[in-house]
Amino acid sequence: MPVIEISLVIAAPLERCFDLSRSIDLHIESMRHTRERAVAGKVSGLIGAGEEVTWEARHFGLTQRMTSRITAFQPPAYFQDSMVRGPFASFVHDHHFSAVEGGTLVRDHVRFASRLGPLGRMADRLVITSYLRRLLERRAEVIRRAAESSRAASGTG
Repeated sequence: MPVIEISLVIAAPLERCFDLSRSIDLHIESMRHTRERAVAGKVSGLIGAGEEVTWEARHFGLTQRMTSRITAFQPPAYFQDSMVRGPFASFVHDHHFSAVEGGTLVRDHVRFASRLGPLGRMADRLVITSYLRRLLERRAEVIRRAAESSRAASGTG
């Protein structure tokens, strides 16, 4: 099963990074290039323990839907979202937050597996892992910019 890990230090408080990472609205903004939108479940605001969101987006020229549920929730240090319906055989995303000098260390750990057996495993190695890594890095950068902005610092973001 492929694993993707990224980490980033954000010059903002732990709680702000935690909340921005579970913001449906900021997620939509970070994935605008895929025309991603929340179409069912929690469709705006902050997602929390046990809640679900169904995303619709275009990836590889196809419109796809994926429903994720918050399956672990320990504010402000950790939450996990897991696919309950969608294009993967499995998809689990762990979000870790820890206070460090100068801000917050934000770590993403994603485990996933495509469908289609050996063909899916080949696609994971050749295409899907790098594509998902780029999406996660883009999302992390949007979270960083929002968390470090004066708008977020004033409590209006």
